[in-house]
Amino acid sequence: MSAQVDHRSLYRLPWNLADNAITWLEPTTKCNLYCEGCYRENDPQGHKPLKVVIEELETVKRLRNTDGISIAGGEPLIYPQIVELVRYVADQGWKPIVNTNGRALTPELIRRLLDAGIAGFTFHVDSHQIRPGWRGKTEQELNELRLKMARMVYKHGRGRIAVAFNATIYRDTLNEVPALVQWAQEHIEFVNTMVFILFRSAKKKASYEGWVHGKKIDIGDLVYHLEHQEGHQDILSQEVMDQIRTVFPEYHPCGYLNGTEDASAFKWLVGLRFGNPKKMFGCTDAQFIELAQIAHHAARGTYLAYTSPRLMRRAGAIMPLALINKSIARIARSYLTSTANWGEPMRMQSLMIIQPCDILPDGRQSMCDGCPDILPYKGRLVWSCRVDELDKLGGFVSFGPKGTIDPVE
Repeated sequence: MSAQVDHRSLYRLPWNLADNAITWLEPTTKCNLYCEGCYRENDPQGHKPLKVVIEELETVKRLRNTDGISIAGGEPLIYPQIVELVRYVADQGWKPIVNTNGRALTPELIRRLLDAGIAGFTFHVDSHQIRPGWRGKTEQELNELRLKMARMVYKHGRGRIAVAFNATIYRDTLNEVPALVQWAQEHIEFVNTMVFILFRSAKKKASYEGWVHGKKIDIGDLVYHLEHQEGHQDILSQEVMDQIRTVFPEYHPCGYLNGTEDASAFKWLVGLRFGNPKKMFGCTDAQFIELAQIAHHAARGTYLAYTSPRLMRRAGAIMPLALINKSIARIARSYLTSTANWGEPMRMQSLMIIQPCDILPDGRQSMCDGCPDILPYKGRLVWSCRVDELDKLGGFVSFGPKGTIDPVE
């Protein structure tokens, strides 16, 4: 096991409910794929009228400063007015980011979305999806599909669209994290970000019970309760860091979000590494990401989401910051002493870990404090990963030890 990371050595990202890098948007809850770790129930009638989606964006505009809008679902690429929606988001001055499983992606659609102003794609691909033609494939085998998607976006998006990949990590796929890290390095030219989302599931047989408005509820009614995952042991961010370091020992995160009930929890963990397909030269430190966030907020009025892919590919332009930042100085020295790599351009790539809601032994729910995946819902902002509770039960679930009264009462 690698050394434990102390949260106090990292930059606590300044994101909050009213001022954040990203905001979640769901124009549809209809999907063309089943993903085991999904927090949303597939609704075949789930397409919202564009007018309603725009009204939700008005809620965002009224309540929250944001740099990017994550257009999700459901599957946003099957939303009939996705191009119009992306254009509307871009016209408001936000970065449109489409979170997709990629099944409906075509070269023509990429070109139309580019013309509409899309800033990035985040593709969700993992081995627990029921994906036609890819069932039973390992994470490493799915890299063939990931590469096909990334190359398509790079070619037809003319190198102007950021590309990120999400993978939900389960206990049985934790040991495949190193292969994903290596694959991301091999294709660092057009893979800008790799995100590991740690699987979570509510458990009926756990030591807690749930209530909504004083009424006990059946945890089995929640979409994120999976009977066959009753015995699943939750993975922590440190475990993924340990896996990353088996192939990239220099990995060190620079920024994080803590939990609402646990100040030391790494709910969102961000690391930025510099290198090329052959060699990585190191990671940035807390000061670097602090400078980036503060400078962007001072210049643009929002915290930064999705750095330009052109800058990510030409990261050598950042090297003059070695004069004021020690981590960039170390990266520059490593590059200069590695003469065999002088012919390779310097690239930048983000490795991220997301640790969703933790239900603590006493029933408290530790959410992501300053969560970027907040969703406009009926005139307010709510956690996108728990909106299923509002739709089905009319309120958020409160948990407490079995045999107790409603902990809210």
